[in-house]
Amino acid sequence: MAESDPRPGNSRRVVATAANEAEAELFQQRLAQVDIQATLERVIGGPEWGASGARYIYVAESDLERAREVLEPPDEPEPINGP
Repeated sequence: MAESDPRPGNSRRVVATAANEAEAELFQQRLAQVDIQATLERVIGGPEWGASGARYIYVAESDLERAREVLEPPDEPEPINGP
């Protein structure tokens, strides 16, 4: 996984990798809800991949820890013991 934006002078970091464009957009929306701007970039391939293919989700380095908390999966609920 890429750790930082390879373009010079950029202080953006990869916070997550999504399986496809739809999942990446969901991550981007969740981050936007808490005022974290995210950009998406295809991991590999060209336009022939369309909406499929993994995406990196980049955020500003200063937002990295908070973005990880927002995107962290919820804890598994305790099992309910039936009768």
